[in-house]
Amino acid sequence: MDIVPLLLARIQFTASLSFLALFMALAFALAWLLLFFKLRAHGTGQAGWTAAYRFWVRIFALSFVLALAAGLPVLIQLGSLWPGLMDKIGNVAAPLIGFGVLSVFVLKSCFLGVMLFGQRRVSNWVHTFAVFMVAVGQAAALFWVLVLQSWVQTPAGATLIDARYRVLDWQEVIFNPSLSWNLGLMAVWSLLAAAFLMLGITALQALRRPLQDGERCTFKTALVVAVVASALQIPALNGAARVMAEHQPAKAAAAAGYWKSGTVPSWTVVGLPDSRAEANRYDWTLEPAGGAWLGRDEQGRYLGLDKFSGMRPPVGLTFWTLRVILVLGGLMLFVSWVTAALTLARKLDPATLPAWWLRCMVGMLYSGGLMVLGGGVFSLVGMQPYVVNATITQTEVLGTASTTSLALGVAGFGVLYIVLIAAFNGMLFHAARYGVVPVRKPGGTSQ
Repeated sequence: MDIVPLLLARIQFTASLSFLALFMALAFALAWLLLFFKLRAHGTGQAGWTAAYRFWVRIFALSFVLALAAGLPVLIQLGSLWPGLMDKIGNVAAPLIGFGVLSVFVLKSCFLGVMLFGQRRVSNWVHTFAVFMVAVGQAAALFWVLVLQSWVQTPAGATLIDARYRVLDWQEVIFNPSLSWNLGLMAVWSLLAAAFLMLGITALQALRRPLQDGERCTFKTALVVAVVASALQIPALNGAARVMAEHQPAKAAAAAGYWKSGTVPSWTVVGLPDSRAEANRYDWTLEPAGGAWLGRDEQGRYLGLDKFSGMRPPVGLTFWTLRVILVLGGLMLFVSWVTAALTLARKLDPATLPAWWLRCMVGMLYSGGLMVLGGGVFSLVGMQPYVVNATITQTEVLGTASTTSLALGVAGFGVLYIVLIAAFNGMLFHAARYGVVPVRKPGGTSQ
């Protein structure tokens, strides 16, 4: 078949799903951090926590809207790019997508309006409860998306009958082998995305003027979250990699750059995978290492890429995406822990940091978001050529759209996503520079 339409369909769907993952992750993490700000405001009575909430609730609202808007193209592309997919996995996917949409609907119709627009009309505790329910709703929506994403990687609880999946056990479908580690990774990466966004914006504000109480509260919270989450990513990555090695050995071999089965595995730190030569050029390796993240056959021998000839994922992209993720994770671990060490004696006060370090933190503003994007790309690209691991290939469900229409779709969605991200950045930096308008209750004080 012509490989160009398949490639364009892959690019379009990967871009759309990665955009959705980015803003779902931000909205999820910000919702729980906003709840923390509200509870601290109640518990301490300090105005700084309310100011922190008031600033970041605007960013949460924009993230939520962008996540909601990004979900529509993904649903459309499921039918337009892969029209045969739902016929094969609809018995599994349709209920899971329905639960996710229902979670968003309940969240939007019942509690989001109170959270965003009801602060002047309800008591503080009712408003805090609405924030809590929004956070729960965000978690529920993300959960169902991850259930489906995990199931296509490790399909369990269902079997192929007449080329269609039939559900045998919903509990096994939902709690499939990769779900727990995918949930852990997404939670950690979401918190890192929000935490470094907060740290970067606060550092930018500290370079321009003395910080206010709300900004100091934001910095303390974000720094603690970053320190904890950056450490938790290590066991989460290790657990997810071990599940990948067991259930997706081709992806594991591509990520490691491991070509020859049965040879002593080494961890290729950097290199240029060459699929024609089936070797890594200009590589730097650590030996012996890397075996824990590789699949094995029934005799216990390591499975290399030579065992998956013709059905292997794009090796170079899979290999380098993982290394980008690891580098970003290492940088966030280093920056968060050094920042904590530098400010610990001064109660995590960012004003004590030198200007050059604040600039470094501004440079890390989007590091967590880039990690979420990298994780989405790694998950999708590493599973190719399958759309359901080891059973259904992308060519089986690819639509009949022309190369021209697919190319226009890629260009159109690319421009759209660039514009939306630019708008998000514009609002973020405008708020960072000028602040937000206080909310006042009639006859009352600022909230």
